[in-house]
Amino acid sequence: MKAQHLFNSKGDWIAFRQGKHLFAPRGDWLGWFPWNDDDAVDPNGDYLGTVYLGWRFYRFSNHEYRGYPGLAEYPGFPDHPGGPPEYPRAEENGWLPALADDVRFDLPPLEEYMRQLARLG
Repeated sequence: MKAQHLFNSKGDWIAFRQGKHLFAPRGDWLGWFPWNDDDAVDPNGDYLGTVYLGWRFYRFSNHEYRGYPGLAEYPGFPDHPGGPPEYPRAEENGWLPALADDVRFDLPPLEEYMRQLARLG
């Protein structure tokens, strides 16, 4: 299954979609797409953002509540192609759609992430 890379308005790679799941570039599970469309929710079922134009990921302030989707089962880790990734970049578009903002993720520092991975290994 091919990953769909998602970018913010500055062109930074901020996430990827693999199947019904959303991951950070380093593999952290961010959420899922419970309705099989472009709206993502976090692991608690709260609106996270929307895939826009097929490759941008924004949070819309006017997004309507769609109901509680339930909890997703933790997917584990996404397939890894091996070796450090060459982070893709998209052209900066310098604008956001009306009522949209870039999505920001609160992830632990990379050092803490590496310690957590070492504990799993």
